[in-house]
Amino acid sequence: MLKFTPLLLALIYGIVTWRFSAWRLKKELDQKSAELADPHLRGHMQRLAGALDLPRIKVHLYDVPAINGLAAPDGRIFITRGFYEAFRNGSVTAEEITSVVAHELGHVALGHSRRRMIDFSGQNALRMGLAMMLTRFIPGLGPLIANALMSLLAAKLSRKDEYEADAYAAALMTKAGYGTDPQRRLLEKLETLSGGGSGKPAWLLSHPKTPERIAAIARLDDQWQGG
Repeated sequence: MLKFTPLLLALIYGIVTWRFSAWRLKKELDQKSAELADPHLRGHMQRLAGALDLPRIKVHLYDVPAINGLAAPDGRIFITRGFYEAFRNGSVTAEEITSVVAHELGHVALGHSRRRMIDFSGQNALRMGLAMMLTRFIPGLGPLIANALMSLLAAKLSRKDEYEADAYAAALMTKAGYGTDPQRRLLEKLETLSGGGSGKPAWLLSHPKTPERIAAIARLDDQWQGG
């Protein structure tokens, strides 16, 4: 039993760390956000709500300059001030903003936040276990190799979540009468709007490459159109 104690402690540490991070994020979001008051965008949110048989979809405006959307662990949906300003200046259309909200709704509906907590906690325990095992054979390098392997795993799981949220958004946008064009157009714009790519190798990215995301949505569209 004692030999499993470090792994159990690592698992508990992962859960506590994730929950503290979620609490800190909630606190910041509470301080820096308010409900989105734009009447035009609210009309589009009502179209999504109607497609989901919901009375309304509440979207919050997160007052930071980055261009991003966010599904908080508590289920709230946010777009950033930077994204809203891109809409205000004509760089992004209302339909494209709507596709972002649909994507974030996908993260909520598919339980990605809870899955990330489980993944993070499990990866933390696995990282420690691998480090302990590898250190026996490669002294000094075990933790480095374990960290690298867990980074690869975390990136792969995150990309899977993004593909799933894209698919959910594509289905919702289609049901709401928008089709997938706004979603694909926005993805084409995002790298420019956000200042370019990260420069990381594809296997280390938390999001799939933009052309791959667009191609996956196009394949879904073809299936639904009977192509």
